[in-house]
Amino acid sequence: MDYIATFFTHSGAVKYKKYMTKLGVDIELLPVPRRLSSDCGIGARFSTSRDIGGFISEDIDKLFAVGKDGERLIFRSENL
Repeated sequence: MDYIATFFTHSGAVKYKKYMTKLGVDIELLPVPRRLSSDCGIGARFSTSRDIGGFISEDIDKLFAVGKDGERLIFRSENL
């Protein structure tokens, strides 16, 4: 499954990329599509067949599952 994560800060996105790389997950930082929005404007796209629960960190604002019909919100941070 493919995913797109959005972040509160640019540094949070960079930190998340390092975290995912250590876990052996290929990840790409990219501008967040406007339809998904983000406080910092940078997101991360990755693909994994593992349980997504282990990939949610405090740096993530929102996490979307990407399918052929578009993106579906599967996680939203409670940090406001």
